Amino acid sequence: MKTGSEVEQLSCSEDHLQLSTDMKKELVEVKLKSIQQYAMNVTLDPDTANSWLVLSNDGKQVYPSNVKKTLPDTLERFSPCIMVLGKQSFSSGRFYFEVQVKGKTEWDLGVTTESVKRKGQLILCPQNGFWTLWLRNGNEYRALIGSPLTLSLQSGPEKVGVFVDYEEGLVSFYDVDAGTLIYSFTGCSFTEKLYPYFSPENYSLANDS
Repeated sequence: MKTGSEVEQLSCSEDHLQLSTDMKKELVEVKLKSIQQYAMNVTLDPDTANSWLVLSNDGKQVYPSNVKKTLPDTLERFSPCIMVLGKQSFSSGRFYFEVQVKGKTEWDLGVTTESVKRKGQLILCPQNGFWTLWLRNGNEYRALIGSPLTLSLQSGPEKVGVFVDYEEGLVSFYDVDAGTLIYSFTGCSFTEKLYPYFSPENYSLANDS
């Protein structure tokens, strides 16, 4: 049985926990707003798209197809992995883009290096040049590090923001609408161009600025 003072102390502790949680969320929201100034206009590169993918005319959306297109099997094109890169690349500074994933049950998204392997089966991890957030079965989120890390999210994001600080070696994923950080890869060592990359069930780019 708790005394009155003990109950009061517990109540204060709970209030402090709530305050700390709210402050942390506000700080993340401020951080997200500050990095959105680095937003770039991403368009998808058809020369890298797997033959089972369909890109919209404006290069902002990608969908899996039931029919394989007849395309030249160039060095740039992913095969057999169902992937596509953005046209834009960066080798310094900071950049940010958003991806609309509402209602989707499977996707991979993140950034990759220019020299990444594009033929054959791929293991998505930083050691192989991929910094990836991954969804399967509608609610299984993972950060693909050396051994995939399962993420416990209160709710699934409808729009994912991806922020890269090249010099700091940072790749962060945000739930844009909730204003929360999903996961950050830190201590990355970038030595070449980075490209946004996507592997859909189907989704569209959300950042047109």
